[in-house]
Amino acid sequence: MSSGKKMWSAALLATAVLAVTAACGSGSGGGETADGKIKLRFSYWGSDARQKMTEEAIKKFETKNPTIDVEGEFSDFASYYETLSTKVAGSDAPDIISLEIRGLREYADRGTLADLASKVNTADIDAKVVATGAIDGKQFAIPTGVNAFSLLVNKALVQQSKAEVPDDKQWTWDDYIALANKVSTGSGGKITGTQLSWNPAYLQIYAAQKGEPFYNGNKLGVSPGTITEWWGIMQSLIKGKGAPEAAKSQEIGATSIDQSLLGTNTGAMGMWWSNQLGAAAKASGQSLDLLRMPKIKGATTGGMFLQPAMFYSASSKSEHAAEAAKFIDYMINDPEAGAIILSDRGLPASSKVLAAVKDKLPETDQKTLAFLDEAKGELTDPPPAPPKGASAMEDILTRYSEEVMFGRMTPDDAAQKFITEANASIAG
Repeated sequence: MSSGKKMWSAALLATAVLAVTAACGSGSGGGETADGKIKLRFSYWGSDARQKMTEEAIKKFETKNPTIDVEGEFSDFASYYETLSTKVAGSDAPDIISLEIRGLREYADRGTLADLASKVNTADIDAKVVATGAIDGKQFAIPTGVNAFSLLVNKALVQQSKAEVPDDKQWTWDDYIALANKVSTGSGGKITGTQLSWNPAYLQIYAAQKGEPFYNGNKLGVSPGTITEWWGIMQSLIKGKGAPEAAKSQEIGATSIDQSLLGTNTGAMGMWWSNQLGAAAKASGQSLDLLRMPKIKGATTGGMFLQPAMFYSASSKSEHAAEAAKFIDYMINDPEAGAIILSDRGLPASSKVLAAVKDKLPETDQKTLAFLDEAKGELTDPPPAPPKGASAMEDILTRYSEEVMFGRMTPDDAAQKFITEANASIAG
């Protein structure tokens, strides 16, 4: 998920999923079609391109399984969770549900999801990646693919600004600030070095470099001092013109990667998930590359980690649980589906599918695969599903970050208030 995309309302989500425990009846899922076929409903979000390739994969599945019809319930990301939570609250959950890791526990803990252990083949997926979809010993979700939060760079724009792309195995946050500032000044203000990101994954990586976990049980594990230091990076970027001033940063942060500085060729760098390299390159029309995140000087870990791009899960109230699991298994493990979807939902989690489609991946995805392979030994284990309420974290972090960037709150005061509100959210 990209920086700047607002998460769904935690209050709305909590209310909706809680309502499912009180809702009457078990009417959920697809039922049967007029001609007696089993009907499955499959909810997912994304772009028009994702919808097109998903519908193609669905048709292939239906050809192999002529007694099953799959109806895609597609929406853009902005409305996806609100629509889904309304359906779940009304005992009208789709049979197959796409989820992000931030929303997994919200649904799993209230009995919304089915245990898919032994129902979907996960033998060809890294066990640590599979474990991210498990809660309290039950496999509520199957990862579609993996990615890592990284720095995306347009090397041509860096060089055009008379700056040099760093050795990303060695560079520090001071180097990053200096590079961004140099790009902005070296281009005469035509190109901005980077744009700010409020994605919690960014803070999580920075905190890990200081030996702090993002979550410590049902509380934040990040110290106030670490948060103020993290904001200090952004303040230095604004001060040195390496990033836009607060109002412009706020405006850009609320847009998609297509409208980002990198996507519009008005900025040389930005932070996103690695599987978004293709979307950024397509928007810019230029060759882009992935870099490791900078490190705190002397840090023993870079803090970067693998994370499932998204999950497939199944409704616990589906009247066709076996068929729902069969569809998920097809989408995860069938090379035919993999050849259609490629890396749209992250590089395929199944090693067999990845091997089968590797040569079919477009150039940007080949770069992503090479980058992750090279950095594999440095990446930390995928984190478990975060606590309930974590779905609101990006909104909360963005709000306090903007208060600091606009100078309306001191970093120390904002850090304390952020921690208090964040802890209240995940403890609720």
